[in-house]
Amino acid sequence: MILPLIWAALIAFAVLAYVLLDGFDLGIGILFVAEDRDEDRDVMVNSIAPVWDGNETWLVLGGGGLFAVFPLAYAVVMPALYPTIIGMLLALIFRGVAFEFRFRAITRRGRYWWDFAFCSGSILAALCQGLALGGLLQGVRVENRHYAGGWFDWLTAFTILCGIALVFGYALQGATWLIWRTEGRLQRRCRRYAGYLGVILLALIVIVSLWTPMLNPRFTDRWFSWPNILITSPVPILVALVALRFWNGLRRREEASPFLCAQAWFVLCYAGLGISLFPLMVPPSITIWDAAAPFESQIFLLIGAAILIPIILSYTAYSYWVFRGKVHPGVHYH
Repeated sequence: MILPLIWAALIAFAVLAYVLLDGFDLGIGILFVAEDRDEDRDVMVNSIAPVWDGNETWLVLGGGGLFAVFPLAYAVVMPALYPTIIGMLLALIFRGVAFEFRFRAITRRGRYWWDFAFCSGSILAALCQGLALGGLLQGVRVENRHYAGGWFDWLTAFTILCGIALVFGYALQGATWLIWRTEGRLQRRCRRYAGYLGVILLALIVIVSLWTPMLNPRFTDRWFSWPNILITSPVPILVALVALRFWNGLRRREEASPFLCAQAWFVLCYAGLGISLFPLMVPPSITIWDAAAPFESQIFLLIGAAILIPIILSYTAYSYWVFRGKVHPGVHYH
């Protein structure tokens, strides 16, 4: 009974780490829509150049852990969300290639097309992640432990809203990261972007949060029944308090606090997601224990995770520490 919970917590941590760390570098690609000066785009990319590929380690850990430890969930979720998962992976590959090759383009036209690939890949990856999240939340049709739905069951108004929300959320992360890591005109523009994006994201959080409990009676009971509401009510209250701190930080021209507040929003939304889903692994019927692999497999894999996760955390923290500070025009890591 305990091991599946430990593994569920580890995979949840890996996914959250991915969202917090890879979210802002996807957001920087999304912000290419608003920035067209080569010098500014170079600064934006150089601010994440030392860490961006390491951030995606957590995506591999989350996906690999789901496959190895919760094979039933993996076997049901993958066919249910194939288009979104494949779209996300192709977008991340496309984006990664563009990240490296944009600095090696010898013509302005070539640079433009690699920048377009980087931007479109970032937008598509974020959109597909939101579609996949929405598709999971709204529930997956399962019969006899197999996916029983259609090819496009995941495509609904709710999933599209989740996709759009994640695009704006990542863009906010990117803007606040650049407030922290850059200066001058680019920083001032990102501060303005962050103000607009914060309003849009907060509105989308409210809409998605009100819509989600209507998807499943279990979710409604979890959020609004008594005494559950005493446990769940701190989440929206904290979202509002973080919003006040966010705009106060922008008004005072603080550098780090807007980024930390944007990350706090994601943590709180993730906590709300956990409140809705637990103990389900695949709504509406597959629980953590239903989906778990045999005990021996979980123990064997847990030993490897106990060794690898501290190593990943250590080199991630070290890389961020080494490459801390402001990024200036003309200074890059390529």
